[in-house]
Amino acid sequence: MKTTRRSMLALAAVGGLARPALAQPGGRPVLLIVPFAPGGPTDLIARRLALGLGEPLGQVVVVENRPGAGGNIGAEFVARSAPDGQTILFGTSGPLAINRMLYPDQTYDPVKDFAPIAPLGRIPNVLAVNARVPARTVPELVALAKKEKLSFGSSGNGASSHLAGALFNRMAGTNIEHIPYKGTGPALNDLLAGHVAMVFTDVLTALPHIQGGRVRGLGVTTLERSAVLPDLPTVAEQGLHGNDASVFFGLTVAIATPEPVRERLRGAFVRAVGQLEIRRFLESQGMQVAPDLTGAALSSLMETERARWARVIQEASVRAD
Repeated sequence: MKTTRRSMLALAAVGGLARPALAQPGGRPVLLIVPFAPGGPTDLIARRLALGLGEPLGQVVVVENRPGAGGNIGAEFVARSAPDGQTILFGTSGPLAINRMLYPDQTYDPVKDFAPIAPLGRIPNVLAVNARVPARTVPELVALAKKEKLSFGSSGNGASSHLAGALFNRMAGTNIEHIPYKGTGPALNDLLAGHVAMVFTDVLTALPHIQGGRVRGLGVTTLERSAVLPDLPTVAEQGLHGNDASVFFGLTVAIATPEPVRERLRGAFVRAVGQLEIRRFLESQGMQVAPDLTGAALSSLMETERARWARVIQEASVRAD
């Protein structure tokens, strides 16, 4: 996902808040592994969450970025780590569920190698079109796509923005051409320039361009509306019932981690997410916090997402870069 100015300002604020946590007593630091590069939305959320985890754990929680292969490098590091609860994966839909269908050489199995701690929630994508595209609703876009040749940009083959477009085509019966880019930034630039008609991107990236009038939001890709864009209807409520192309987030540890250790981590996580400041921060990032913060809920979510995307990936012949 693209690092926006708003994200960088929030990251700076989180960085400032991190200093007091370093003075907390405790043993060696807990590592919260982010399998993506610093500065993006996943990293930003992880750093705020790390602050909330430190106090109930009685330990410093340090965010460590291990990006690469769509999140697989960081995920494999956690899967092969000591099962002592000192190394936690802050994972997303890709490394926790979908990547196994996109990367044939993936060396870990999310089911066999991870013990789920809890889900955090989901962040929706926004279906955004260039302001010159005449469609103002999802039904109008579907009708237009069946009459004219349209294209959608994504941040790369196999990315959530690509899968969102593939799901849209499948549910709407359209054949909108996929144009992959090397990241969200180039895709968004070509949307603004009119070289592609539409993109699916996270709410915070889309927001300033929607507010500026250069981009029109047609819908969000969760089953519930986003608190960041409350007046924007979901894609599902505009006729594509069940359309959900959001990104979920969750915490896992190595599979052999003892249950008492997992419960300790889960308890700290629930306390952290229950803090009003953290809850407000998550909502400001577009996060729809999960109602059930249990390991069983995350396990079920991982399985549901794998099954849900398998057919889309197969039918659209999606492969990762």
